[in-house]
Amino acid sequence: MNKSPAQDSGTPRTRIQRAKNEVILEAALTVFAREGFRGATLDRIAAEAGLSKPNLLYYFPSKDAIYEALLQGLLTTWLDPLRALDPQGDPVEEILAYVRRKLEMARDYPRESRLFAGEILRGAPLIRPVLETELRRMVDDSAALIARWQGEGRLAEVDPRHLLFSIWAQTQHYADFATQVQSVLGQDDFDGAAAHLDRVFRRLLTP
Repeated sequence: MNKSPAQDSGTPRTRIQRAKNEVILEAALTVFAREGFRGATLDRIAAEAGLSKPNLLYYFPSKDAIYEALLQGLLTTWLDPLRALDPQGDPVEEILAYVRRKLEMARDYPRESRLFAGEILRGAPLIRPVLETELRRMVDDSAALIARWQGEGRLAEVDPRHLLFSIWAQTQHYADFATQVQSVLGQDDFDGAAAHLDRVFRRLLTP
């Protein structure tokens, strides 16, 4: 990734520089989540951040550089809940806890969810290598754990990978399609969603 002068000096950034960097990334997250990659412009990001465009370009040389920085920061957060499955735990409760964590992320990080969804819809040009390596390995490991639990008679027989896809779809929906949810319900209802998903997946998973 190309570096800005502020990033390329070889010296630690000052507190003010770090703060300005965070302001830009926060503004960019809002703009990318709202406008998509194509609709987002440096002018809009600068305006959202309350900066001039030249000031923004001091910290990031391009829209692509800002977008890549956001995605790199997002990936760890996005993958962490899957890493938290405890092989020694109760299988049904472990997977239900994963469902809850994913729904909480949809509630707490809706812009990040839409940023991730937008990148996938673009064909994942920046994160495809991560999807095909780290994410695939994590899914393979989780699928093997789920299959082991099933072999022990502790989980119902469901396809482990499609189970994970279903969890992603049914939790991230509440962030990616928040406008639709709010239009139909007249509000967000994450408590109702949590209760519903607990019932659905508990019935699916209980042997």
